[in-house]
Amino acid sequence: MKIGILKETQKGEKRVSLSPNIAKQLIAKGFTVIVEESAGEASSYKDENFTEVGANIEKRGVVFKEADVLIKINPFDEEDLKLVDKSHVLISQLYHKSNPKLIKAIAAKGASAFSMDAMPRISRAQDMDVLSSQNNLAGYKAVILGAYEMTKIFPLMMTAAGTITPSKVLIYGVGVAGLQAIATAKRLGAVVEATDIRSETKEQAESLGAKFISVDNQGEQSEGGYATEASEDYVRKQKEAVNKSLFQADLVITTANIPGRKAPTLITKEQVEQMKNGAVIIDLAAAQGGNCELSKLNETVFVNGVKVIGTTIAPESVSTNASELYAKNIYNFLVHLTEDAKFNWDLEEEITDETLIIKEGTIRKN
Repeated sequence: MKIGILKETQKGEKRVSLSPNIAKQLIAKGFTVIVEESAGEASSYKDENFTEVGANIEKRGVVFKEADVLIKINPFDEEDLKLVDKSHVLISQLYHKSNPKLIKAIAAKGASAFSMDAMPRISRAQDMDVLSSQNNLAGYKAVILGAYEMTKIFPLMMTAAGTITPSKVLIYGVGVAGLQAIATAKRLGAVVEATDIRSETKEQAESLGAKFISVDNQGEQSEGGYATEASEDYVRKQKEAVNKSLFQADLVITTANIPGRKAPTLITKEQVEQMKNGAVIIDLAAAQGGNCELSKLNETVFVNGVKVIGTTIAPESVSTNASELYAKNIYNFLVHLTEDAKFNWDLEEEITDETLIIKEGTIRKN
C-alpha cells in the first residue's frame, strides 16, 4: 500500500500529517510512503529527513497519481479533489456533519474517505484520537498566549518592594484542552477556577488544583464523551454561578465545543462589560462561532478595557509537536485498519464503522 502525504494548503497551517519518525515506522510495517515536496518544512522537517528514513519525495501531481491512500490534516479542498479518483482512500479531518458539500463532492469522485475527527470516544481508540492530541496542545498554548497578553504575572511573588498577588484564571470547559489549561496555569502559579456542564469533570479539575464551580445541570451530561448542548435553564444557572469569578478573573479561557454544531455562547456582551479592566478572554471556540458573544476569529476585540481574543490556537503554532502527535494518531489508525498493509474494511468494528464516512462513492454517515 502506498501512503501519500500531502502538503497542507490552508492559510496559516504549518503542520504536516506525518513526521519522519512515524514514516520510518510505517515503512517497517510494509507501507510505501510518498511525501509531497516541502510538506514538512514549516514543521522543521526537511525533505532529506524523510528520504533518510526511506520515504520518497515527489511533486504534488505524482503523489496523487501513485498513492493509494492520501493523508491530510485539514479537509480536502476543491483543488485536491480535481486530482482524486475512485481508486483513492482519503484520510483527514473532514468535519462531515457540518461539511455536507465536501462529502458529496468526494462521493461523486467514487473515492472512500475516513474522518479522523469522527473517532469514537472509547478507550481503545484513545491513541488514534486527533481531537485529544491536538486539543492538549491548544490548552497549553492558550495559557501561554494569555500570559503574553495580560499586564500581570501569574504567580505570587515576594519582593523587597512588596508582595504581588497571584492572577486569577477561569476556565470554561474541562475537556482535554481545559484540563491542560488548568495544569499549565497552576504550574505558572495562578489561582484557577473551572466550570463544565459535565459534573463528572469536577474530580478531574480538582485533581489538578482548580476550584470547580458546580452548577445544577438537571442531568445534562455528555454524549460520546463530549458535552451536550445546554438548555436555556442551565445557561442561566451557569451565568449566575460563575459571574462572581468571571468579574474577578484576570484571564478567562473558553474551550467548549460540540462537534458538528455552533459553539455554545457562554459569555455575553453584557457580562464582558462587567469584567475587570485589563482582563483577557482567550476563546478557543472562535472558529465555531465562539463561546464569547463578542469573539471574532483571529481578531482581538476591545470592550471596556477587556481583550477578547478569538482563536483556535490551532496547534499549528507548535507545529513540530502537533505534527508528531497527529502522525502517531495516523500510524495507530492505519495499523488498526489494515493487515499486511491491506485494508480490512471491517464495517462491524466500531472504530472503522464510525470513521468511514464514504465507501467507494457511497455516503455512509451524514
